[in-house]
Amino acid sequence: MIHLVLGGARSGKSSYAEKTAIELAFSHQYRLHYVATAIAFDKEMQARIALHQAQRESSWTLHECSLALNEVLAKFGRHDLVLVDCLTVWLNNVLFELGDEASSHEIEQWVDELVNALTNCKAHLFLVSNEVGLGVIPMGQVTRKFVDHAGWMNQKIARLADKVTFVAAGLPISMKSE
Repeated sequence: MIHLVLGGARSGKSSYAEKTAIELAFSHQYRLHYVATAIAFDKEMQARIALHQAQRESSWTLHECSLALNEVLAKFGRHDLVLVDCLTVWLNNVLFELGDEASSHEIEQWVDELVNALTNCKAHLFLVSNEVGLGVIPMGQVTRKFVDHAGWMNQKIARLADKVTFVAAGLPISMKSE
């Protein structure tokens, strides 16, 4: 089962995904795993990570993974429930790794490998991702590249997902259900 949870910044998507995942895990006795993709590269990001950690229940096993999601996802089985927070941060890490001159083909390869890993993962997956296409057209080539590829990544994963929920102002809206 794959449940994609989309929303804007501070929309409540992570809280919703965590709450829903915990309810499912406890009702089916799945092991809870939290895959965090963020890198604490400055004080503001350190504060964001600390806030997420403080709000998260202690029942999660934490896995920090900024790039190698494919390898981490391969480790889980059918008795595991895995929440990945967040895919757009992971995509940002990919773009940083590849550099400003990364080709669309290179980025698509990373995303396609992720989609393949999600397809083959035996665990129950909750995937958090930002919906970045609702705002203004961003200034700058790298930023536009990120927005384009985030949108295309979300589309690919939404097609694959059993459930898709959009969260705005803390309110979940079902976009696709099993």
